Amino acid sequence: MEAAMAITTKYCQKELEEYGGCVVSHPASWQEKCLDLKLKVAQCTSSHPVIRKIRTDCAGEFSVFERCLRENQSSAEACQPHLTRFLACVETVDLSGIANAAPQPT
Repeated sequence: MEAAMAITTKYCQKELEEYGGCVVSHPASWQEKCLDLKLKVAQCTSSHPVIRKIRTDCAGEFSVFERCLRENQSSAEACQPHLTRFLACVETVDLSGIANAAPQPT
């Protein structure tokens, strides 16, 4: 989860900041008042070219990590080796030419 959050923060920071600000501003009604901003975060994470490339190139490593988390819900630290492999994969993804690209419409 932290890995996904780090990647999301790096490439969808503006959307996350707007959403976070809305949540803080509306503590009692943020689920309703901030829905559109939540959807913008979701759209960014599903459409940003860098995130799409990572999802494609590291799908296997991420699936193994995700499965481990489901199987070890009470001890997520057991999945650290899988997370390390996923993050190592992310580091090897060739992002040349897309690192500064804008999200694509879905």
